[in-house]
Amino acid sequence: MVAVYCVSLQRNEFPIFDQRIYQMTQNEILVFSGFIILIIILLMIDIGAFRKKDHEIGFKEALTWTTVWVSLALLTWIFIFFFGNKIHNPSDFADLKNLVDKYGHQIVLVDNNFEASLSIYRKNLALEYLTGYVIEYSLSLDNIFVIVMIFYSFGVQKIYYHRVLFWGILGAIVMRFIFIFISAALIQKFDWILVFFGILLIFTGIKMYMERNKDQRIDTNKHPVIKFTSRFFAVDRNYVGNKFFIRKDGKLFVTSLFVVLLVIEFSDVVFAVDSVPAIFSITKDPFIVYFSNIFAIIGLRSLFFLLINVLEKFRFLHIGLSVLLTFVGVKMVAHYFHLFELGTLQSLLIIISILAVSILASVIIPSSEKTN
Repeated sequence: MVAVYCVSLQRNEFPIFDQRIYQMTQNEILVFSGFIILIIILLMIDIGAFRKKDHEIGFKEALTWTTVWVSLALLTWIFIFFFGNKIHNPSDFADLKNLVDKYGHQIVLVDNNFEASLSIYRKNLALEYLTGYVIEYSLSLDNIFVIVMIFYSFGVQKIYYHRVLFWGILGAIVMRFIFIFISAALIQKFDWILVFFGILLIFTGIKMYMERNKDQRIDTNKHPVIKFTSRFFAVDRNYVGNKFFIRKDGKLFVTSLFVVLLVIEFSDVVFAVDSVPAIFSITKDPFIVYFSNIFAIIGLRSLFFLLINVLEKFRFLHIGLSVLLTFVGVKMVAHYFHLFELGTLQSLLIIISILAVSILASVIIPSSEKTN
């Protein structure tokens, strides 16, 4: 993982096109590197470094790992609450104020009182992280629907679900790093991009609502990823155990399982276009966006196995997620044009309420009633 964030020496210049490169501060490097190392270690344990045989993940194992990932996400929230200032490590009041202005934190500092202002900053940072995590984790439910359809459409055996999702998560960690930090750089230079993100989320929310009852089956012959792979690689149409690559007569082939992995990676990129801008409606600090994003992503796999058999029972979940996306999109646009302001806590309560109503409606309203 690259541990360098390219930004201009002057904070108000666009980092991508500036030839000067400013390395992360020592604290940023330590925090970021420690986070990545922790995630990799836990993923290695999760994949089963001491288990050689693929197996179907049961409810109990899925529940255990879901609890682990959610607990770690909450522990990170506690860490940020008490030590969040260590990420950027502002040294005095002026430095803290510049940091707040740079990332647009919606807080009021206590003039010339560094310690009191630092406490306000930490608490807000923790709240931004928690809200971003709730948004991303909620939207990941929609991604589970897509992953289920991919596995079903390609006829993947359940014992290989875990392996494919594990490597898919590793790819997502790298792709999200690139996407989030480039987006943060763009936002700092061109703040009007937030309007574009907001409109995109509103459009996506409306589109999700309109297509909530649409058949989501995948044509395994016409998918663009499959066409691309077949064009540039030799593809073996069979499943060869858990292998992604095989050799036949000295020639390297990619297996159908690898094609499935590519399709899932592609779907995650599409998913990131919606979910990442949604978190930028809460905070523009790329570290907070990345931390909340990654914990939601790595928790997706265990959540997948936990909900795979009951997800279809949440009939109104698509409607709830469409409302959530539309809400954060409107919030971004309204904030840019100063139409109205919502604090981070208010946003979190609204988001939780939207999800709670959609889930409760799915449980309370009989399935015989029409959902449209």
